[in-house]
Amino acid sequence: MLKFQDLYDSYANDVYRFAHWLSGDRFEAEDITSETFVRVWVRFSTIRTETLKAYLFTIARNIYLQKRRKRKNQVALNDAYPDPAPELDEMVETQLEILRVRRILMNLPEIDRAAFVLRVQHELSYAEIARVLELSLTATKVKVHRVRKKLLATRVDKEVY
Repeated sequence: MLKFQDLYDSYANDVYRFAHWLSGDRFEAEDITSETFVRVWVRFSTIRTETLKAYLFTIARNIYLQKRRKRKNQVALNDAYPDPAPELDEMVETQLEILRVRRILMNLPEIDRAAFVLRVQHELSYAEIARVLELSLTATKVKVHRVRKKLLATRVDKEVY
């Protein structure tokens, strides 16, 4: 009775050389050889010993062809398509900017802040904002304008320094 260790010792070098000739790559040949013997080990009791070497080469070739088919469907990653997620420093800077704007808004009167948020965040028309806040259309426009002017002035001051 043939033992698996004897089988491996007898044919591993031949299978490796065959796999290396097929793939042209040492590491892939090692993978194919190991995979071949794993498959043989799983079906070891059903192997006929008179066709053993041909059987091993058939398995190795099938593994190689299977890997080649899988590789055909793969595409190499291209650095021309960078990760769309912002960098960490950009995220931190954005968060700091949001906190700064929030701090400025919180120091404004509630009615001014509400008018600005309804216009910018919720994209309501000036007429809708005027109805919500019970202001005239002109007063609503002035309030939103003043908040924008205040934010712009603090941004300009920050960029100057």
